[in-house]
This record gives sequence, C-alpha cells and structure tokens, in this order.
Amino acid sequence: MSQQDARITPAIPAAARRRAIFSSVVGNGLEWFDFGIFSSFSIIITRLMFPAQSATAMMMVAFASFGIAFVVRPFGGVLFGLYSDRAGRKQALSAIIIMMSAGTLLIGLTPSYALIGIAAPVLIVFARMLQGFSAGGEFASATAMLLEYAPPGRRNLIGSFQACSQALSFALGGAVAYLLLHNLDHASLEQWGWRLPFLFGSLIGPIGYYIRSRVDESPEFLAFVEQRRDVKATRLSLIGVVRDYPRELLAMLGIVAVCTTSSYVGLIYIPLFASSRLGLGADVGQLGMLAGALVLLVMCPVTGCLADRFGRRRVMLPAIVLHGALAGPLLSALVHAPSVASLIGFELVAGSLTSFFWGPSAAALAEAFPVQIRSTGMAIAYNVGAMIFGGLAPLINTWLTKVTGSLLAPAWYIAASAVLGALGVIAMVDRKPHAGQPLQQRA
Repeated sequence: MSQQDARITPAIPAAARRRAIFSSVVGNGLEWFDFGIFSSFSIIITRLMFPAQSATAMMMVAFASFGIAFVVRPFGGVLFGLYSDRAGRKQALSAIIIMMSAGTLLIGLTPSYALIGIAAPVLIVFARMLQGFSAGGEFASATAMLLEYAPPGRRNLIGSFQACSQALSFALGGAVAYLLLHNLDHASLEQWGWRLPFLFGSLIGPIGYYIRSRVDESPEFLAFVEQRRDVKATRLSLIGVVRDYPRELLAMLGIVAVCTTSSYVGLIYIPLFASSRLGLGADVGQLGMLAGALVLLVMCPVTGCLADRFGRRRVMLPAIVLHGALAGPLLSALVHAPSVASLIGFELVAGSLTSFFWGPSAAALAEAFPVQIRSTGMAIAYNVGAMIFGGLAPLINTWLTKVTGSLLAPAWYIAASAVLGALGVIAMVDRKPHAGQPLQQRA
C-alpha cells in the first residue's frame, strides 16, 4: 500500500472490523429474508388478496406482485445511494432496515380480499413497494460498508460475505416455507400460517437498527469527507456518475444480470415451476431452494478466496460460460424426469457454478467506483439489473413458457444472461479503491 493510501484508509482496530462485518452480514441477511420470503408464499397471497383468476393468470399475477418491488428498486437505490454518499453508510443502513420492517409487517397484517375488497391488493402492492424501495438501497450501502472495512488483499473474501448473507436469507426462507407447507393443512396455512414469516420478519426493524447503530462509520468514507470537502457537489451528481462512468455501469450491469438471473430464476422460479408445472409438491420446491442456497452459503467464501489469489476474471468468467452452456441440459433433465432428486441435483450443480461469480461480484461492483460515488454507482447498476433480469424474470419466464409452449424456455433466458455476464467481466475495470483518486482517473 502506498503512503497516500495509508493516509486515506487509516488502520482499523480488529474489534471494529469484526463488528462492522458482523452487522453488515447479519443485517443484510435479515433484510433479504424479509424481501425474499414473499416469493415462497406468492401464490397463496395472490389467491387471498387478489380477485379470482385462472391458474395461469394467478401465477402471472403472483409473479407481477413479486416483481413490482423491483420496479421501484432503482428509485430507492439511487436516493439511498445519494444519501449514503452524502450522510454516510451507517445513517442510510439504519433508515433502510426500518422501512423494510414496515413493509413486511404490513403484508403480515393485511386482511384478505374477501374481508376488505380492493383495499387488500392495494395494501399488498404498497407494502411490496416499500420493501422494494428499501431493498434498492440495501445492497449498495451494505456492500460499501463491508468493503470499506475489508483489509487489503482480502476484499473478494470479505465481499463474498454479502453473497453469503443473501444465500442465508434464501436458505432460511426455504426452510421456514418448507416447515409450514409440510406441517400445516391447507386451511390453517391460508388462514394464518403464511403470515407467520412476515410477522417474524418484521422484528428485523428494531433488531437490525440496534445492530447497525453500534457500528462505527466507514473509516474510508470518513477520510474522504475530511480530505475532499471541496468535491461535495460532484459526489452527489447522479448525472455525473452516468456521464463519467459509462463503462463501469454497463460492465457491472452485465455482471448483475447473470447474478440476479441465477438467483431469481435458479432459486425462486425453478422450484415454483417444478411445483406448479412438473407436478412436484410445493414443499419439494422449497427443498430445492434450500439445497441451492446452502451450496452458495458454503461455496461463496471459497470462491472469494480464489478470486483474491488468482484474480476475479479467472474465477468468474469460466463459471459464467459453463452456467450458460449447461442451463439447457440441466433443465431438460429436470423436465423429462421430475423428482425430488432431479430438482435438488439441478440446484446443487447450478448453485456450485453460481458461487464462482456470486462470491467475487460484490467486490467487483464496489471497486468499480471510487468512494465518493460508490453507493450511487453500485445502486444504479445493481438495481436496474435486478429489476430487468431478477424481479421480472419469473414473470417473463412464465410468459415465455406459455408463448413458446416449451418448458425449456427458461434455459434460453439463463443463457442470454450468461452472455451479458461474460461481457461484463471482460469489460470490468479493476480500480484500487481510495478516496484520493480523482473522479475521472481510471486504473
């Protein structure tokens, strides 16, 4: 590290670093549990909260109500990103987790359509928008905090904890949904059982706020504030980020495309698809999600270490190519011989490949932008990519399957995202992150 870097990134006590990493991982995991648990119960929620539909229409309404949160995510991401780059990571993260908790509680308490009529879907959509607005700011601010506390030479490993927290939230959501679906009868599940995860999840507000309030602000951000007060206007310029960093934004958008497709198609859509179209039970679908999430939870730190040692491109690019190439054969095996074993096999193989680009992706996004616009830059790339390729993916894949008549249509969607991801990895900028770097300077 140069003398200038040492001045800008001061020494961090080990206890403070552990506390920051713990709060980022736990808070982020709780936040994504609240956001993601909706997918496990989206069909039930749609049936209770929206007017009666045909089976196909109900599935599309369910995915649309899931996807509406992603439509508002870019707005939340940009606004919270600007706030995080102005007021600090800690302030933004504390506000974000309270907003997510409010949306989750509203879902858990909303009466059914049979009781309050049109107010029910209105409240559900509003609650999902609150969740989406909150989630839009979560990734960028939490990742910025995490990476700015990471020691030199271990940024990919520490960044992989971001992926681990998301995998943990998927695993926890899948486990909770499986237990409820497997142990409650249909009447109990629809009357009160589906509400339990949301009522439990609403507790993340006070718990998460307490955890995050005990963490010091990012030293790298504080050093930037101290040394670069004269660039405050530039730091807060959204237009300036888009104008001055088009390559970084497009490259990161490609990486986000393959990462979000792998999670929202692989971990969410495919289990629901196996349950509704291939005749497997709803509880079996949740087992598939749990299997894929556990693989990611175990493997992402390993791939983060590999990226620190051998470089991100060497770790990410081959896995993305294989992920796209094997999507067709893996899905074909599941479609032609649907079973618990084939679904879990799909998730294990897909999850293993996904871990090689999930693990290093957080560090890749964070290091694409300097500290003064880091949260804003990440928020734009991540949330636009997540909206197009993640949240709308289940709806688009349901539509593609219906229009083409092919149950293998999702494989083409996965392959297309892999092409974008590979181009993003090839084009990504390796930037040594420190606050003293001029805004226009490239590494």
